[in-house]
Amino acid sequence: MPDLGPREPGSRWGGRRLLVLAAALGVLALALLASLTFGSHRLGVGETWRLLLDPDHSTESDVLHGLRVPRTVVATVVGAALALAGSVLQSLTRNPLADPGILGINAGAALAVVLAVALTGATGIGFYVWFALLGAGIAAAGVLALSGSRSAVHNPARVALAGVAVSAALAALTQTVILADQEAFNEFRYWVAGSLEGRGWHELAITGPLIGIGAVAALILAPALNALSLGDDTARALGVSVTRVRTLGLVAAVLLAGGACAAVGPIGFVGLAVPLLARALVGHDQRWIAVVSVVLGAAWLLLTDTLARVVVAPQEVQAGVVAAIVGAPVFLAIVSRRKVPSL
Repeated sequence: MPDLGPREPGSRWGGRRLLVLAAALGVLALALLASLTFGSHRLGVGETWRLLLDPDHSTESDVLHGLRVPRTVVATVVGAALALAGSVLQSLTRNPLADPGILGINAGAALAVVLAVALTGATGIGFYVWFALLGAGIAAAGVLALSGSRSAVHNPARVALAGVAVSAALAALTQTVILADQEAFNEFRYWVAGSLEGRGWHELAITGPLIGIGAVAALILAPALNALSLGDDTARALGVSVTRVRTLGLVAAVLLAGGACAAVGPIGFVGLAVPLLARALVGHDQRWIAVVSVVLGAAWLLLTDTLARVVVAPQEVQAGVVAAIVGAPVFLAIVSRRKVPSL
């Protein structure tokens, strides 16, 4: 595939991008260590390393390997998926304020969860993760169907408008169900806040393959997304199939965000603020934005989940709540210190 990256001064961006990536990987390493070390049952850094390399039958080892390792892996995958989905959607829609919720993914998953609980009475993440994933997929498919036409397939403005309309309709239906069913309301209240508590290998086994497919597709499409940023006519002149790239990009975003939402519930600001920060740090090349977003997104959710576990220990706050509290001022700081990076 030809190099379709923006023609930005190499002397300015080449070394800077490598430094940014190295710094992001360093932050991710610290976030991983913090996630494994801190919690209601605190371990020392040295003890964490020892038990990782040589597990025993102690309570500390059981906590580390039975709870924190799977939870840390889930947080890493989900954070990376949300940030990568956001970077793809911001590029596709040419809107730096776009996020995964624009496709109706959160609203579709929420409606599916409350319907499943209301109709069957069954509860627990192991049960309704399937329904959340199905609802997210159906809602996104509906948005894509509404936004497409023979004359303008998946036009960015049509996608945004269709996403707002579908999300509003699904949210109204969700409110109707939870007002009529107390059990559905109780489950929805817990799920909608977004939490990593109790998440582990089971949820990752269900959603991981879809997230993996979406991630590979998003990274492969990055050069073509660079071409789209130059305008549809220019992209076609460079040999890019605009309709195919937009369709595949939207499908990739659905797989990433839908899988993440099904696994842990809707978590805000990761898919919005992280790609925006990545673009401010590395410029407009979608290839670099995607890679840096993956690393920073994983670190962001790991750190917010760690904070959620220690802020009111031994109790726990939902990671989605902490992500919003932390993310909102960070996002406002990015926007207020400089103009929102254009696409």
